[in-house]
Amino acid sequence: MPGAEAPPDEQAAAVREWSARLRIALALDDEQGRRIIATELFQRRQLEEGVRITAVRLDDGRTLWIVRPRLRPPPGATEPPGVRRDPRAGPPDDVLLPFMPPGLPRGVGLVVFLSVLFVAVAAGAYPVVRRLTRRLESLKRGVERFGAGQLDHRVHVSGRDEVAAVAASFNHAAARVEALVQSNKSLLANASHELRSPLARMKMAVSMLDEVPAAQREQLKREIQTNVAELDALVEEVLLASRLDATESLDRREPVDLLGLAAEEAARVDAEVEGPPLQVRGDERLLRRALRNLLENARRYGGSEVKVELARTATGAEARVCDRGPGVPDNLRERIFEPFYRLPGHAEQAGGVGLGLSTVRQIAQRHGGSVRCEARPGGGSVFVLAVPGA
Repeated sequence: MPGAEAPPDEQAAAVREWSARLRIALALDDEQGRRIIATELFQRRQLEEGVRITAVRLDDGRTLWIVRPRLRPPPGATEPPGVRRDPRAGPPDDVLLPFMPPGLPRGVGLVVFLSVLFVAVAAGAYPVVRRLTRRLESLKRGVERFGAGQLDHRVHVSGRDEVAAVAASFNHAAARVEALVQSNKSLLANASHELRSPLARMKMAVSMLDEVPAAQREQLKREIQTNVAELDALVEEVLLASRLDATESLDRREPVDLLGLAAEEAARVDAEVEGPPLQVRGDERLLRRALRNLLENARRYGGSEVKVELARTATGAEARVCDRGPGVPDNLRERIFEPFYRLPGHAEQAGGVGLGLSTVRQIAQRHGGSVRCEARPGGGSVFVLAVPGA
């Protein structure tokens, strides 16, 4: 509304506009009490019986008159021509709540209005809240079933809110836990089976130690030492496999000189190394273990001609460990990377515990790489260890 200093015509036009918008009878007096404008609705309504005329004092001294109907005035009540109202008290109840039944005590209408508003908001929010609580209850039941031992149980993921994110995280963690438990069960079962052979041989050697001639005792002692070394290697491989199963990524990554690493490990088995200087990022101790397992496997099964070829690739580097052994059949080139799997005929004669190639695959996967077995032209096998570059 224009200020008191505005021309009367401008003030009158504003009052008419607001009266038409709000459909309320309005009139305006200046600071001296002179009438500036009284709308036609005001002039008509102020003459009706049972109306209340409320005066609202404006900050600049002007007075705004508002006419509101009273549907059922108390019997015998008289209405003064105007009611002066303290502007700090705000508009009367019947202005705010014209739909309320008449005759209610002052302030009850506002309480009823707020109560109705609360019920309306609660009714509108209930479907949303109930849907959220149902999803939380479903997630709770899923967690309880998983905790009770149903490791294959997963919860339903719907929506894109926080509850869906929690459900997806739970499913991911549950899958990881199930894989770890199954892996540990398989590892324990296979390790228990593998422990029987060296333990049985040691038990037999110890029982014969006092019965055989002195010339054979040294041979039995060497047999016992061999079995102890086999047990030690088995325990070491099982522990390393368990540690690799327990993590999805490496704890540390550092630059590793792949050519120097391959040369050091090749010297241990008298193998040749060819290739350019290459640098990758990873755990040097684990990469050394992977190359050592591949080289020892090549020397054990591949005869005397063992060679390491290094090559740069688009994504990093490859180390190719080549041998001239009997080779691996096509249908078994994936199975040889399973824990404790040995090719037919290689179970006992060449040593080993059956975890070497499985450990190599775990190490490659933790580095974001891979390992595979290929046929070598001219006979033999090629084990290709691929890792990302630095």
